[in-house]
Amino acid sequence: MQLKDLAPRALLSLLAITPHLASAFYLPGVAPTSYKPGDKVPLNVNSIKPVASPSDSRLHSVVSYDYYHPAFQFCKPEGGPEYVSESLGSILFGDRIMTSPFDLRMAQNETCKSLCTVEYPEKGLQFMKKRIMQGYSMNWLVDGLPAGQQIVDQLTGTTFYSPGFLLGQRDKDAGVLLNNHYEIWVEYHLVNKDPNQLRVVGVVVQPSSKKYDGEPDCKDNHGGIALGDTGSQEVKFTYSVYWRKSPTAWATRWDKYLHVFDPKIHWFWLVDTAIIVVILILTVMSILVRALKRDIARYNRLDSINLDDLNGTSALEEDGVQEDSGWKLVHGDVFRTPARPLLLSVLLGNGVQLFVMTGCTILFALLGFLSPSNRGSLGTITILMYTLLSFVGGYASARTYKSWQGEQWKMNIALTPLLVPGIVFSSFFFLDLFLWAKQSSGAVPFTTMLVIIGIWFVISIPLSFAGSWLGFRGPAIEPPVRTNQIPRQIPPAQSWLKPVPSVLIVGLLPFGAIFVELYFIMSSIWFSRIYYMFGFLFLCYGLMIAVAASVTILMTYFLLCAENYHWQWRSFIGAGMSGGYIFLNCLLYLITKVKLGGLAGIVLYIGYSALISMLFFILTGSIGYFASWWFVHRIYRSIKID
Repeated sequence: MQLKDLAPRALLSLLAITPHLASAFYLPGVAPTSYKPGDKVPLNVNSIKPVASPSDSRLHSVVSYDYYHPAFQFCKPEGGPEYVSESLGSILFGDRIMTSPFDLRMAQNETCKSLCTVEYPEKGLQFMKKRIMQGYSMNWLVDGLPAGQQIVDQLTGTTFYSPGFLLGQRDKDAGVLLNNHYEIWVEYHLVNKDPNQLRVVGVVVQPSSKKYDGEPDCKDNHGGIALGDTGSQEVKFTYSVYWRKSPTAWATRWDKYLHVFDPKIHWFWLVDTAIIVVILILTVMSILVRALKRDIARYNRLDSINLDDLNGTSALEEDGVQEDSGWKLVHGDVFRTPARPLLLSVLLGNGVQLFVMTGCTILFALLGFLSPSNRGSLGTITILMYTLLSFVGGYASARTYKSWQGEQWKMNIALTPLLVPGIVFSSFFFLDLFLWAKQSSGAVPFTTMLVIIGIWFVISIPLSFAGSWLGFRGPAIEPPVRTNQIPRQIPPAQSWLKPVPSVLIVGLLPFGAIFVELYFIMSSIWFSRIYYMFGFLFLCYGLMIAVAASVTILMTYFLLCAENYHWQWRSFIGAGMSGGYIFLNCLLYLITKVKLGGLAGIVLYIGYSALISMLFFILTGSIGYFASWWFVHRIYRSIKID
């Protein structure tokens, strides 16, 4: 079989597997645990996080708390709670897993077991009321599986488990009620029908509020516990445990939690975006290929004409050749060193590092290696990949800076691993101060900060230095044409080719390719939902790259035709403007979907949104620059220059 026959077959194979990529499978992150009847099944507690308020379905806070925060006064196990070991990514995402006083025995039902009795002071009641009105939810883990509530999707009619359950609820007549009774339903599966090998495959908690006048009996004839405004109040906590068999296998137990909201929107938007991308790429190719082919033929023909044999300008016009304008006129300036080459090279190096890291992380998630059962694996692999790819970032930055004949090579080597990570770490530390002040579980411990700094200075920076050293030792990338000593004057540009309009237009299209998927990602981040549709994310990432590259190439071509050779920064900022649109979208999300009270919540939301937008700006900007760099080298290598 010839090589030309393999391309159509490969394309057809890729199109055949594309629908299957959207529902990426997962591999279990932990080994299964089998229990015998009567064995203790661990129930651990996680941090208490805000979700959408039941009253208006908006997020009212971004601050999470430890389960055993003193103001909650929840029941503790004998000897005090103990922390459960967590991964680095789990800690950074705010997980604080600890032991609990709940006693669950495999396949043994328990009815109305008392936990403890708590006396809430007036300040404690006010704290609990505010948290309930803000829609805080409790998060438990039974055998590593989140305890949630069973919900029916009104659009699709499917039943799924939503992790977490509300701390309390509001009643029109009784006021704010505190949930003090927990009805725990645990589903288990028999391995090979062996009664001595039972595995947990599902956990549902039905919380309720019961006011006990005497000894707790957990009956339904009790009224709810309405939290008062003054004085102290006594609350008795109870729970019941019920076990039921389930046909669900252990390997598929997470399927009930991995629910896709509005799946048709995913597909419709993906198909529409793919069609737009194909049309855009074909348009760019048709315009550029036809125009460039004509231009290159005309310019090469002009160079082949012996001017001594022609009778002045009239002879040129008779031969159909005229060099009055066009991109060839700036051949002596198009490869001129841009303004602030050191800064641009550092940003491009970090952009390449982010580009490869993002692609590898999405690919790992698509292949199922970042299972939700392995908590924090996404954050851990992201930090690991970014650290190891510092070598790539240093190499790309050094090669780019050397091609511009940069002289401050020491500054380039130092700033590549320090500038962007330093800004991110400093901003992250500043925002973490607000979480520490709020006594939030989302505050990263100081020891974890030291670990991150250690990874940064011990692994990341040396790898970046090694990549920069190798990049500077390599030969400089020579441009295909010589650069004139005197810069050419740039004529006035049309209105839409001016910096601000062109940047706004170019950045809008890549943002449109990821707009819908960005909405679901933000919902999973802020509303504590599990995001696992990495197949859609993989396709959107590829479409975004194609759109950013093609539209930036088109802008660069129009710039060169207008005799404007300042394409380096324009291509970087133009494609990077997608990050600016992401930040504007976050602000719109803040107005429509989030209702934060207080300065700390707003600062945290805007701060984290700005960090994400800045990194995306560097990522897409690097895609736009290198696409334009390839295009410029390609076209000027195809013409004859004396």
